[in-house]
Parts: sequence; C-alpha cells; structure tokens
Amino acid sequence: MNTQPFFSFLAVTSAVLSLSSMAADAEPSPMKGVKPNIILVITDDQGYADISAHGHPLLKTPHLDQLRAESMSFESFHASPTCAPTRSAIMSGRDPFYVGVTHTVLERERMALNVPTLAEMLKENGYHTGIFGKWHLGDEAAYRPDKRGFDEVYMHGAGGIGQSYGGTCGDAPGNQYFNPYILHNNTFVKTEGFCTDLFFNQAILWMKKMKDEKKPFFTYLSTNAPHGPFISPEHYKKPFAKAGYNAKQQGFYGMIANIDERMGTLMAQLEEWKIADDTILIFMSDNGPTGAGNTWNAGMKGKKGSVDEGGTRVPFFIRWPKKISADTRCQKLVRHYDILPTLAAITGATPKEKKQLAGRSFLPLLENPEADWADRITVFHKGRWGYKQQPTKNKSYALRSGQWRLVDGKHLYDIQKDPLQKKNVIKNHPEVVQKMTAYYDAWWEKAVPLMVNENAPLEGHNTFHLMFWKQFNLPVPPVNHKKPFSKKRN
Repeated sequence: MNTQPFFSFLAVTSAVLSLSSMAADAEPSPMKGVKPNIILVITDDQGYADISAHGHPLLKTPHLDQLRAESMSFESFHASPTCAPTRSAIMSGRDPFYVGVTHTVLERERMALNVPTLAEMLKENGYHTGIFGKWHLGDEAAYRPDKRGFDEVYMHGAGGIGQSYGGTCGDAPGNQYFNPYILHNNTFVKTEGFCTDLFFNQAILWMKKMKDEKKPFFTYLSTNAPHGPFISPEHYKKPFAKAGYNAKQQGFYGMIANIDERMGTLMAQLEEWKIADDTILIFMSDNGPTGAGNTWNAGMKGKKGSVDEGGTRVPFFIRWPKKISADTRCQKLVRHYDILPTLAAITGATPKEKKQLAGRSFLPLLENPEADWADRITVFHKGRWGYKQQPTKNKSYALRSGQWRLVDGKHLYDIQKDPLQKKNVIKNHPEVVQKMTAYYDAWWEKAVPLMVNENAPLEGHNTFHLMFWKQFNLPVPPVNHKKPFSKKRN
C-alpha cells in the first residue's frame, strides 16, 4: 500500500492550518490585550424593567437610556436571585456556592479566602483598583476588599447601610442613608449627604487622581440603593407621590432617579476628561427587583429571591466607544461570572486557577452580538436555608439554557416561546428534564464540600461595631444574644 500521497496531504494540511493560525495571530482582535479604564457600576435590587428604556410606565431614567443607546445591551443577562452571591460571582468568575456564598448573612456571605478575585487579577496586570459602596463578601479584616485586591476602599459594612446581624456581618452602629459613617481605607469618616451621592462623588475624585497620574484604573462602584429601607432625597420622590405610589414605592423609584442623575454626572465627567473613548463603562444590577418597592417587572415571573426569570434577569449595558458598536442588542444567555474572563481577555490578564472558572469570555459577542455562542446549562439557587440547617438541594433552584428554564425539577418553560413562563411543558420534553437534572446532580455534588461557611459560629459583636467603638474610644457593650438575623436581612 502506497501511503505517501496521504502523508503528503497531511503535511500540506498541517502547513495550511499553521499559516492560518499565524494569520490569526497577526490580526488580533482590536479589543484584546489592551488596557482601557474599567468602571463597573452595580445597583442593589433594581430590576430589569426599572429603566424607562425598558418600558417602565412612569419612571424616567434619561441618562441610563442614553447609556443603553451608546452601549451593547445584553437582553438575556442573568445574575443570582440575591446580592452577595452575585457579587461573589463577579469577583471570582465562579458559581457562588463554589466560593462558599450561600446566603447574604449568617457568615455565609463571606467569599472563601483562597479564591482569587477580579481586583487582584487586574491589579497584577497594572491596574489601580478602587471600590466605592457595597462589598458584602465579608466584614472581617481578612475578607475586606483591601485584602482582596483593592487599593482604594470607601465602603459600608454588611449588605446595607445600618444593617446588623448575628456574627460579624454589620455596618457602623446607628448608620443611616443620610450622613453615614463610611470606612475609608480602614478609618471611619463622618460624611454629609445622601449615600449614593457620596459613593459617586468619592469614586469620581479618585478616578480624577488616577487620570491625572496616567494610571489605568478599575472602579467598582457598588451602590446600596435602591435596596430598602426606601429612603430618597425628597425631590426625587415627587413624581411617584403625585401618581399615588405608596411611601416605599416612592422611595424605591426616587433612589433609582437619583442613581440615574449620578450616572449622568459620571458620563459627563468622562467626556470632560476626554477619557470616555478609553474607558469601558458597565452598568448592571445584582438581582431582580425587591417586591416591597417595585410595581412593574415587564410581566416576568418572579422578583428578588426567585429563581424564575424575573428574579435573575437584570440590565447589563457595556459601553466602549469606538470599540463596541453603539445601540446594539445581544440576545445570548450570559451570566455574572462571565465578566471576569471577559475582562481578562480584553486586558490580557491571566486568571489564576483558570480551570476553576465557571464563566467564559463574551468578547466574541462584543465584536459581533450574533457570533457563535455554544449553548450551556447554568444553575440558579436561592440558598438561604436556615441557621444550622442542612443545605437544601431540591428547593428554590433552577437550570437555564438558551431555550429552557427548569424550576425545582417540576416546571419546564420554553423561554424562547414563553418568556413570561405561562405554560409548563415538562410532560412534553422528558429528554430535556433528564439532561438538566443529571447536570444539576453533578453540580450539587461538587458544590456541597465547597460550602465552607456553613454552621459558622455567630458569637460576639459585628466587626464594624468593634472597629467603630475602638476608633472613637467608646465602651464596648455586653454582647446581645440576638436572633441570627432579622426580617430586615438583605
């Protein structure tokens, strides 16, 4: 048998493939391996529909509408059902349960200390990093952002200003949305003004310093608004009071109107500094809207805390002038843990423990929103089982692919045909249920040993309380053996 022609064919094919590879390397993506400034703005409990461009019947958000028009908007971007899990996924690029975050309190909001973070990755790649607002991934010294990759820290404690729970999770004692004490690089400072304004103003001051020093920066601007209590500067509430909204709704939407105005200030500042073209600006929320303040969720089923579409679908706009086409829409299913690998691909950073990432880069979609995007199954779980209770596998969970959402193993929806989840089609597609269930069983088996914060002791005072009393030479009161958490938990 003469095999020479066959091997000659292989050699030619190999050479062609090699040349193709070299050509690809010679023409890298214009978005890849550069160092734009990065600003990630994330709000708290603002739903997908809480933006006027998404159809809200009363709320006006002209600056967010402008940002959307200047951005690529991901129309099927999904977070977790509650906030600390979402924040852990952004910071780690991993499933929240895989980094120990299964709740928003009970010490189960703490992101495992052995997990590399987005801020660390960017800092190692030459970025200067700052956080302004909400962290909610652990208040003890080892868990705080200055130990997780952030150079500049201006934050409140716990999951919200004034919150306090059993264990270490709590904010400075007595804090309120107006004039709060803020922890600035490990020293409490007394402020004057509304919390959202404070976070934006401080972030802008720091970014100006970075700009003047010609240092690339990563700004994580994480508001605690519009999370309850629903407190807003009065003038933002007036349109909603006139429309007959109740006090909580007025505060909720008033806070969003305030956020919108601050976003306008930020975008104008980037233009004034002439760095808008060199800055990636991301806007998103951490979960669906809160039931207490929200009045409309675009007809979607579920709100915050739900594993249905309305509980996890959030706005996600990404603007990078001259790199990302403005006023474009991407319909592909993308998750919060995809942000880290995407920013790694853009900046040329190398994530540590890359094989542990759940996310993947959506850079191809930024270049072409219709690009091939392999379908995948992704998991949502509410978590939040009670103190000292066993993890709950078969309750408050969902699996999602590009077409399907399986909820609690009992309800299957064809999201492409039925985005509002009106018709359960589980009996018609047993093969889909079988495939998703098998995936979930394997996912859960891996997750359980990684839930490192389960049954952590809740003894002693909140960390921020102790720091506050020490800084101001105040007496430490006896420990109040309160319930593990109150009804005000985040």
